[in-house]
Amino acid sequence: MSWQEAVERARAHIVPRTYEVLQRFEYVRELAKEVRKAREEVVKNLDYYIEEARRAVERIGGRFYLAATGEEAVETVAKIVGRGKVVVMSKNNVATETGLRQRLEAAGNEVWETDLGEFLIQLAGDEPSHILAPAVHMTKERAAEVLRQRLGIAVPPEAEAIAQRAREFLREKFLRADVGITGANAIAADTGAVVLVENEGNIRMTTVLPPVHIVYDGVEKVVPTLHHAFMSAMVQSAYAGLYPPTYVNLSAGPSSTADVEMRRVSPAQGPREFHVVLVDNGRRKAAKDPDLWEALLCIRCGRCHLHCPVYLTLGREFGRPPYTGPMGVMWTAVTRGIEEAGPHALKCVHAGNCREVCPMSIDIPKVIHAIRARYLRAR
Repeated sequence: MSWQEAVERARAHIVPRTYEVLQRFEYVRELAKEVRKAREEVVKNLDYYIEEARRAVERIGGRFYLAATGEEAVETVAKIVGRGKVVVMSKNNVATETGLRQRLEAAGNEVWETDLGEFLIQLAGDEPSHILAPAVHMTKERAAEVLRQRLGIAVPPEAEAIAQRAREFLREKFLRADVGITGANAIAADTGAVVLVENEGNIRMTTVLPPVHIVYDGVEKVVPTLHHAFMSAMVQSAYAGLYPPTYVNLSAGPSSTADVEMRRVSPAQGPREFHVVLVDNGRRKAAKDPDLWEALLCIRCGRCHLHCPVYLTLGREFGRPPYTGPMGVMWTAVTRGIEEAGPHALKCVHAGNCREVCPMSIDIPKVIHAIRARYLRAR
């Protein structure tokens, strides 16, 4: 089956559902405006809010790390994890951006993606096609084939059966895991709390079952307050057509209990260690760039992809995985530079659909136009 056939199946499911959510819950659009203001405030004062987040994370018993480059980020996590461990990961675009899983595997660790789409991508040795639905290019027939070929699991080509077999396989990995690694929808600078939204339940198990929880994401995920963090998660969920989300997770330090004489001690039933690794990798430079700063407002809903004629034609060839589609061109420039993003910017036809559907009202065509102009001037 072709890319066009696979993506049209996906669009038929998700696009009408997103419009239905936004029509039914009209207040979400107002929340999106508030989130934009909050994120813009952080981008304009990024170093200040990073330092506020550091203080807050350390105040709640966590350990905070700021990595200037992708290489530094993966080495930081590799030192925390060590060797010979079982590691479970939730969907994490920054992990893909920096090659985290491959680095941990090279150190002799058993590493498993637990988001169903990422799990299928891992088994297939493939690259993600969409920021939120990484296996959007993979039909149910192909997914069943991957499970049979890679794990010897016979499964009919139906979404329900594929999800059930993956659940059965991964449950044992969760129970054996030494380390859980997640991203973050938002990190509250005032409290150090990390908010994660999901529907599968894998993030909840990744944050609670292993004795070590590592939060690994970009510096742009910091927002001023816990109030803003929850709003960010709700808006992302709604604009992805998955509202209300099945689970909203908040992690704020190692597990603890105060049931003996009301004195709080740690750990309790959850993780004994809580690490927050924030990755720069071009983000702080982009925050000061008059052409690129707006890219940092993106909340990763993936809506722009499914309204972009170029992405619908070229798929992950438009942008650089994991950052594909219109937002992917911007983020390729942020994380890999204008030279690598330029050829993708040349493919843009400036239809403008991405700008119209973006919950953060990012002028994506304008940013892409600037990338293209800078790329051509440098040649």
